[in-house]
Amino acid sequence: MTEYSRMAKGRFTAPGTSYAVQLPFQPDFVELWNYTNIKTAGTNKVTRAFWDAKLFDGSNNPTMLQLYSGSATSTVFDIITGSSTSPGIGTFSAGQLLQFGPAYKHTGSTDFSITAANPPVVTTGTAHGLVSGDVIIFEGLYQTAVTGMAQMNGIPFTVTVLSPTTFSVPWDGSGSNYTAFDTSTSTDNLGLWKKVLYPYLYFPGTAVISAITLGATTTVDTTDAHNFVVGQEVAFRIPQEWGTTELNSLPNTLTPGSPVYGYVIAVTDYNTVVVNINSSAMTAFNANQPIDDVPGLSFPQIVAVGDVNTGGVAISANSALYPPPYYVPIGTTQVNTINGPAIKGAFVNNTSQGFTIGSGVAAADGTATIMATNDVIEWRAYLHDISLPV
Repeated sequence: MTEYSRMAKGRFTAPGTSYAVQLPFQPDFVELWNYTNIKTAGTNKVTRAFWDAKLFDGSNNPTMLQLYSGSATSTVFDIITGSSTSPGIGTFSAGQLLQFGPAYKHTGSTDFSITAANPPVVTTGTAHGLVSGDVIIFEGLYQTAVTGMAQMNGIPFTVTVLSPTTFSVPWDGSGSNYTAFDTSTSTDNLGLWKKVLYPYLYFPGTAVISAITLGATTTVDTTDAHNFVVGQEVAFRIPQEWGTTELNSLPNTLTPGSPVYGYVIAVTDYNTVVVNINSSAMTAFNANQPIDDVPGLSFPQIVAVGDVNTGGVAISANSALYPPPYYVPIGTTQVNTINGPAIKGAFVNNTSQGFTIGSGVAAADGTATIMATNDVIEWRAYLHDISLPV
């Protein structure tokens, strides 16, 4: 029966060995085909895999059964169970509030340090496990009671991975009020960071500003993906200590009581937009905040307003019948939400769910995973309304 069953299929180009597929349901069965490997046979090339949430193999964990090519001509079945370090296939569901991964903090081998630079570079004692585009939040970055990089506490940062043990974040930490941070030598070893598991529960959302370039038009850099589009109407919330308060939506010196809004006229990249406001005579932006001002420090923000943005996608002759709104977390990759067509507005609800493919979806001898960067993956996902007893 399929009265309440759900089915979906699609394809993607793998960004690496892990990927998340967003769906309007959590599947109980997933099939994968590596089309790149199927077209070109080779030794230890994974070609196909499937996962059943209730596979009977004597294990309590969701189990992977995968088909891979042990040589150019032979195939072998193998049962794979994921682990915390090499996850297999599993489902996920984001809530209405932010959820975080485990804390990376001072425990000997997990020490980390941050350079006082633009951009700051984080070096970890063990592999950080992040990929470019992940979002993290720092806490407690006090090198001593009066020095460190605590000005970065509580801000969502999109990371750019430099190596398995280094990554950078979009911020200017080179000012005189910043001191390089190191958990191994910090007075109280307070520092830690956590990955934000589902950072775009609503978008475009509210983005923290990391830099503003003044001129005939205004260029704004943000600490994580802004998800704005050309034509977006935006407002600014900039506390006095950060400068450039002239951008704030209220008060309006020309028309008292009327908000000052701008429009996005160009999207440079995932965290840079150009707004049509002439800021040539405005106060310069100041990210060099004193560390003793951190308690109670409010962050400068750019926020979506009005009617024109990714709140809805038009239905056209070449589009899907019900095109979902999408967001762009980093680079040029669009990620569909679980929504159907939406009324265009300032925010889209994106309480994500679906399934993930982890690096543990690999051949038993460890020579190959189900996908490598740029592999084309075909997938099908099912949620069955009836599961008959054995």
